[in-house]
Amino acid sequence: MSPRTLRQQEGRAGLTLISPTLIITLVVVVLPLLWAIMLAFQDVRLINIRQVGLFGNYTLENFAYVVSEPGFWSSLVNTLIYTVAGTALSIAIGLVTALALRDRFRGRTIVRASILIPYVAPVVAVAFLWETMLNPQYGIVNTWLDEPVAFLSQAQGEFLGIQVPVALLTVIAFEAWRYFPFAFLFILARLQALPSELDEAAVVDGATPTQRFRYVIMPQLWRIIALLAVLRFVFTFTKFDDVYLLTGGGAGTEVVSVRVYNFLTARDDIGAAAAQSIVLAVFLVVFLIVYLKFFAGGEREQGR
Repeated sequence: MSPRTLRQQEGRAGLTLISPTLIITLVVVVLPLLWAIMLAFQDVRLINIRQVGLFGNYTLENFAYVVSEPGFWSSLVNTLIYTVAGTALSIAIGLVTALALRDRFRGRTIVRASILIPYVAPVVAVAFLWETMLNPQYGIVNTWLDEPVAFLSQAQGEFLGIQVPVALLTVIAFEAWRYFPFAFLFILARLQALPSELDEAAVVDGATPTQRFRYVIMPQLWRIIALLAVLRFVFTFTKFDDVYLLTGGGAGTEVVSVRVYNFLTARDDIGAAAAQSIVLAVFLVVFLIVYLKFFAGGEREQGR
């Protein structure tokens, strides 16, 4: 058997093995994405969706309508604030928790396992728990305050003489609390893989805990933190269920994903909802391009 015939057989065998994955990806990802793009450029509503075809009347009116509609830019700003703050807080809390639970102590396994509860618990259950705790009438949190605060329905509130977005800060806190175990797992795994000789040498040289953290531990964690940042940014930027279950997008917490849902259900405007989804995807693509160009490329150069 010639080498060329052998390579052809191996190629056909490889194609046969990956074909189920390719078919599933095509059906689950590619076709719905193409369908959404097609809908975004047509005047499609629930009442006339059966008449929409592949060769319909394509137009940019949906995008012009979405961009000029009141509330779009404020929802985009809310999305960016929610995403950046939630990502940063979840990684920061995960880092602190991983450092605190790094060393051996009695009951460490149980404590580490309990850390994962917010992440693995059903979102409906934990959202209901937060709603109950933060209720201004019977919530346990308000029993500690002089005056009750409607954390999930109050858009603005005064704190130390400064107006702050109460509901938005609350959903950000929920985001950080729910997803810091994700960062905790990644960072703890990296900490466990650090050579103990580096830390021991720093102790022998008289380095303080702050110096050990800054010059020994953090340089080893930058790559994993950068990876966590991009993963959490993408996941949080498209997050829908957390915000919707807590506030329904009210009280100044409407993010773009909730706005897409409202356009789809309250207005039956499928074309405008699809157009907003495309805009959301474009922002994510731009972010990923910037990340890969300035951060991932720098890591490859350092690796050389």
